[in-house]
Amino acid sequence: MSLINYKNVNIYQDAQLVLKNVDFTVNEGEFIYITGKVGSGKSSLLKTIYAEIPVNEGDAEVLGFNMLKMKQKNVPDLRRKLGIIFQDFQLLTDRTVEANLRFVLKATGWKDKREIDQRIKDVLELVGMTTKGYKMPNELSGGEQQRISIARAILNRPQLILADEPTGNLDVETSKRITELLQSISKAGSTVIMITHNMNLLSQFPGRVFRCENQEMKELKIPTIFDLADVTDSFHQQEFFETQAEEDKAKEATAEEQKQPMPVFDTADMAEVSAPTATEATPATPTVESPAVPKIEEAETPVSETPVEPVKPEVTVTETTVQNTAEESAKQETVAPTLKPIDLSEFEPSDITAINEIIEAHNKKNEVID
Repeated sequence: MSLINYKNVNIYQDAQLVLKNVDFTVNEGEFIYITGKVGSGKSSLLKTIYAEIPVNEGDAEVLGFNMLKMKQKNVPDLRRKLGIIFQDFQLLTDRTVEANLRFVLKATGWKDKREIDQRIKDVLELVGMTTKGYKMPNELSGGEQQRISIARAILNRPQLILADEPTGNLDVETSKRITELLQSISKAGSTVIMITHNMNLLSQFPGRVFRCENQEMKELKIPTIFDLADVTDSFHQQEFFETQAEEDKAKEATAEEQKQPMPVFDTADMAEVSAPTATEATPATPTVESPAVPKIEEAETPVSETPVEPVKPEVTVTETTVQNTAEESAKQETVAPTLKPIDLSEFEPSDITAINEIIEAHNKKNEVID
């Protein structure tokens, strides 16, 4: 069953033609990407689907409504069957998350409080935000606000969800999670039409791909990432390759961080845990530290033998020498009196007198010495 059927539709924005001869057919459960540079008519196309911009040329039907004959009073009926997700979230900032969702349900005809509360609980669980119902929008991150925006879009179980660059203000990882969530909603039965500039998402989460360019809208028959890089304009080629380069750099940085700590930690652990291992690993260390002490001590020992410090040894030797000399002198003095007696009969009287004088002189000399 076709939810959207456009044939030869011309779309104007402020009286200026932005897309011409649009042929666009959308079926139940499909996931569709619309790509193109800024000002190419992507958002204008979505606005014709939810009757923000009127269709006056061609044939256009959305969810059974003839868009060329659409009256203003019928617009709310059409929008109740649609879910709309905006890039800037458009949450009511003066009330909590639950109050935002309750406001939409009441505005679209829900009256039973229990049913309203249960439906709010269900959609918050679906988008993974069950613990955030009491928070104000400004207390949420960009990814969390977009999840609440998606929860709001699916409150009335729409057949068709229009997402106008829902990942435009989000980082790469959050963009992936939001797109994955939208694709899971598509698989559950709702058709999703998503505008995006992120070429990387198209390969990770496949779907039909349309391209707006030069006032024309064409479907890309083989939406592989390489085909998209070929047909897309230079601006988006650069965007795609920059995204790839950033991811490659992040991977290389992570790999470097994992490589660098390993040798540092190993070396430190070896040095701390096992001193012998560290000594063996660095042969220069033992030469400086270990043998240094004995070498210095050996160097000091011979210095003490040089004439620079001979005081005590020389004094000791001198005292010993003097002592030995005294002992030898004493022995000589002791031995002297043991001379043989002189036979006086062999000498003349005059010789005897001379000998006596010599003896007396010798004795006197010894008395003076003692």
